[in-house]
Amino acid sequence: MNVQKEGGSSFSFLRIKLAKGEKLTTESGAMASMDKDIELRSRLNGGFLQGLIMKFLGKESLFINTFQNKSKVEKEVVLTQATPGDIREVVLDNEELFIQPGSYLASTSGIKFSLRWAGFSSWIAGEGLFRIRISGSGTCWYGAYGAVIEKEIDGEYIVDTGHLLSYPSTIKLKIMLPGGVFSSFFGGEGFVLRLEGKGTVKLQTRSIEGLASWLNPRFWN
Repeated sequence: MNVQKEGGSSFSFLRIKLAKGEKLTTESGAMASMDKDIELRSRLNGGFLQGLIMKFLGKESLFINTFQNKSKVEKEVVLTQATPGDIREVVLDNEELFIQPGSYLASTSGIKFSLRWAGFSSWIAGEGLFRIRISGSGTCWYGAYGAVIEKEIDGEYIVDTGHLLSYPSTIKLKIMLPGGVFSSFFGGEGFVLRLEGKGTVKLQTRSIEGLASWLNPRFWN
């Protein structure tokens, strides 16, 4: 499998070349174009019950797609994400990683998905009650809204809600106010996340919630 990321960090897309017999699993609706002789099959995302949970609690699709090259020569499929931004690749070797709900794009065989309880502090902070866990051995691609900032943490680090894209299991999340009550809420920051532990986290420069907050008042003017 040959994967090339194009489009820059603002409008990234993946150009994936599948060798004979190779398979690729993707989020529903991720395919922008493909060569003929690539077989597309759709299935529930982990079964009916898990698919419903992933859709309504994990912000992922009820169905996922599998593309397989049925020809004898290399074939290409192009994948895009719903929001404008960068796409990141992670290679796991019997490891696990937590990604922002709705950010999954594609993966190779050997990658598994599940939902994990994130806690009420995550919900209050606007990150949701559940988080998506990817694990196993293989390659996974997930997308950001905006550019991606990579940060090495050894101790504590503060992140505004909606900007945490991915983090390892060695990082724990806690909710806090960035300042006093008056400054935190009237300064427009509200609750933030305090990351504790050691590992590499990835942040997205923009947030969907921030865009919604900016757009909503303008619809009513």
